[in-house]
Amino acid sequence: MNVEKFSYDNQVVRLFAIASLIFGVVGMLVGLLIAFQIFIPSLNFNFQYTTFGRIRPLHTNAVIFAFVGNAIFAGVYYSLQRLTKSRMFSDFLSYFHFWGWQAIILSAAITLPLGITTSKEYAELEWPIDIAIAVVWLAFGANMFGTIIKRREKHMYVAIWFYIATFVTVTVLHVVNSIELPISFLKSYPVYAGVQDALVQWWYGHNAVAFFLTTPYLGLMYYYLPKAVNRPVYSYKLSILHFWALIFLYIWAGPHHLLYSALPDWAQSLGTVFSIMLIAPSWGGMINGLLTLRGAWDRVRDEPTLKFMVIAVTAYGMSTFEGPMLSLKNINAIAHFTDWIIAHVHIGALGWNGFLTFGMLYWMIPQMYKTSLFSKKMANFHFWIGTLGIVFYAAPLYWSGITQALMWKEFSPLGILQYPNFLETVLQIVPMYIIRGIGGTLYFTGVIIGIYNLVKTAKQGNFVAQEEAEAPPLEKIDDKLQKGNIHRWLEKRPAQFAVLATVVILIGGAVEFIPTYLVKSNIPTIESVKPYTPLELHGRDLYIREGCNSCHSQLVRPFRSETERYGEYSKAGEFVYDHPFLWGSKRTGPDLHRIGGKYSNLWHYLHMENPRSMSPGSLMPPYSWLLEQDLNMENTEAKISAMRTLGVPYEEGYEKYALADLNKQAEAISEDLAASGAAVEPGKEIIALIAYLQRLGTDIKGNK
Repeated sequence: MNVEKFSYDNQVVRLFAIASLIFGVVGMLVGLLIAFQIFIPSLNFNFQYTTFGRIRPLHTNAVIFAFVGNAIFAGVYYSLQRLTKSRMFSDFLSYFHFWGWQAIILSAAITLPLGITTSKEYAELEWPIDIAIAVVWLAFGANMFGTIIKRREKHMYVAIWFYIATFVTVTVLHVVNSIELPISFLKSYPVYAGVQDALVQWWYGHNAVAFFLTTPYLGLMYYYLPKAVNRPVYSYKLSILHFWALIFLYIWAGPHHLLYSALPDWAQSLGTVFSIMLIAPSWGGMINGLLTLRGAWDRVRDEPTLKFMVIAVTAYGMSTFEGPMLSLKNINAIAHFTDWIIAHVHIGALGWNGFLTFGMLYWMIPQMYKTSLFSKKMANFHFWIGTLGIVFYAAPLYWSGITQALMWKEFSPLGILQYPNFLETVLQIVPMYIIRGIGGTLYFTGVIIGIYNLVKTAKQGNFVAQEEAEAPPLEKIDDKLQKGNIHRWLEKRPAQFAVLATVVILIGGAVEFIPTYLVKSNIPTIESVKPYTPLELHGRDLYIREGCNSCHSQLVRPFRSETERYGEYSKAGEFVYDHPFLWGSKRTGPDLHRIGGKYSNLWHYLHMENPRSMSPGSLMPPYSWLLEQDLNMENTEAKISAMRTLGVPYEEGYEKYALADLNKQAEAISEDLAASGAAVEPGKEIIALIAYLQRLGTDIKGNK
């Protein structure tokens, strides 16, 4: 038999693994900081670049795309070469991918604290970085498909199916959600507005979790779990059902993030129905993973690697059960906007992604260094302190979330809100935030111990950068499609497989998007709703820059408890000029959609200068720099022109005298503040922010 000799590239795997661990430490440290900032405002340091609103997206991006992303690429590059019995297609593309991805992460680390953000969950990076992401991602895809095409194995193993689905779906998600109109080098507006922007964003946001944090990790599970236990995966047929049902159903579920919102009811219902159906394939994958360990549970007791993987798969099962439950309207009405959602997300992040990453690394690093794990005792300690950290992180937030929801909704025997002051509900749960911080510290301690263990493992071994291998070349593939063997036929053809996977994931998005965009009755207009003034538009951009939407929603749901607290519930037509939408996903502070006219200009000024002066006990940080920094008005014309291009009905040529209107409104606010005893120049940023806040919700009759 003709045997070909080649080598596996372990060097690129090691680079991605090292980057994952380094950025894991950075991302989790920032996460710990914001966890403590929530109840210790002084930890914002009264410095604009370290406030919760600025660095919260830094935490999410660092953990998702830097820690988890690099771990995915390390796992894929290691497993794909061995599953295809082939070296990666192009060394150049491998290292272009590595260094390009690190450059993207570095650019995120610089721009996000600077307030350069689109504000869109998990897609905060501005348009030049979006383009860089697309280029680097396509390089990864080309390298992956090139490797699969030149494989020496006839059939593509199940892990490769999930890698392919990840690539094609993330490509579609990123491109569609990132269509934006630049107005400068680091500023753009999304082409979508209001309800449509919300639908696209949560189609992206939900499926970023599905196809960046889930499907690639399922591929890793299907490779590394059987390898670690030295047994074949439990069921090939269950793998097929799991894969196709999962990628078809997942893409429909995004609207469950928008229940009781201004999104059309039919779209909300679709999101709920498909979310419930998702339980079946999700748990099919969990069962397939756990049953791979059948007859080997005694090894789980002895092998820390397997302990990590078992808890990871179990956490996957827990979070994919809870997600569909949260899509039920009666449960969503309680949980949405509360800390319950934060607990839910972190069960997946810390348990599924974090533990599977370390389970994979504890197995893979010794393989590449031709040695054994430095210390099983240390790995076991990492496992137990990490598990304890997850419990101490999530449990208090579940309790906190239920407490918040019940306090928000409670009425007195006289029929008035029992807790009309939102701050009362925040201060009640501070002890839960303290326990959450302890849990995060425990988990982070485990991570440090794990990294130390891996470094010592590497030092005691000898790294094999180019691992020699041999295999017979791929035989000519039989083109005959035999009855009952359709999937086996498909597994031999990566191009057809990728096309079919793309078609499957496009169906759900098309069904939800097309009616929302083409049927006008889905987004009825409201005559009284007018475009933002130039000053208000600048103020809105400052609101986005400071990350205010991380803590405040702009969406009043049709519950009596909310209309009593905030005012008239939100209508779809109110958001038609919002590029981007700012409905938020968490209420650390009260909703702001009806804040306009509720307080005086002076109240807002003093509140931003020192929140505790107006709300004793407030946990919000001060924003003193807004009182000192001059508003950048240079791009006023570009902003107005861009908005008109996007359909906002500013009259032709308005940008030429928009600055005059801006100055007139700014002077009026400045004069009002001066009359109240606060001397503020009209050109300061605080003036624009006040103008925006005073506008919110005032277009609807009865709100002023």
